[in-house]
Amino acid sequence: MHRTIPPIFTLLLTLIVAAPGAQSTGRVTGHVTLTKNVRGTALPSTAYPARTVGRHDAPPVPEILNVVVYVKDPGYRGALPAKRAEMGQENEAFVPRTLTVTKGSTVDFPNRDPFFHNVFSLSGAANFNLGRYPRGQTRSQTFTKPGIVKVYCQIHSHMSATILVLDHPFFTVPATDGNYELPNLPPGEYTIVGWHERVGERTARVRVQAGQTASVDLALPVEDPR
Repeated sequence: MHRTIPPIFTLLLTLIVAAPGAQSTGRVTGHVTLTKNVRGTALPSTAYPARTVGRHDAPPVPEILNVVVYVKDPGYRGALPAKRAEMGQENEAFVPRTLTVTKGSTVDFPNRDPFFHNVFSLSGAANFNLGRYPRGQTRSQTFTKPGIVKVYCQIHSHMSATILVLDHPFFTVPATDGNYELPNLPPGEYTIVGWHERVGERTARVRVQAGQTASVDLALPVEDPR
């Protein structure tokens, strides 16, 4: 004889099964403050002779969106599914100027300007040259090593951008108000990093406990004592 299980018992069973998993990780939240103005234009590069074809400003982006908050060396052993991201070329600028991806991800570089562009890098984490290509075309690069990758355009020497490649998924970009959240962290001691391409790292230690929220505020940049 078939008996229908009352909905209340189904709900209780679901809660019992789900509770341990839901409480097995913690999270870190906080606020990032930019303590002084950071220039929004790219730094000049001496990697090759200047061959500028007229300079344009990149689309305005709040500087806080160029900050990345991530966990340093978390010892992550999980799988990193290959993902796809985009860094376009618009108004003689890379958009976005900073991009964070996981190891194994592919970045597309579409050219949206009415002239040729190029994308290349001499970085240790990725050394490549995608050649010259016109408007409407896209070249791509897969990043197989973690690290900081600086990219440039051989045609327009003022164009530069940074790709941060990580070997774990624990990273985020703060919201425009500076608030951030790193969820689903296994319990343990961690170093939280606030990173900006023109400032470098500022770090803080934190203990994450299962089912709890830890708080870490970061200020970028912090003046080093003299």
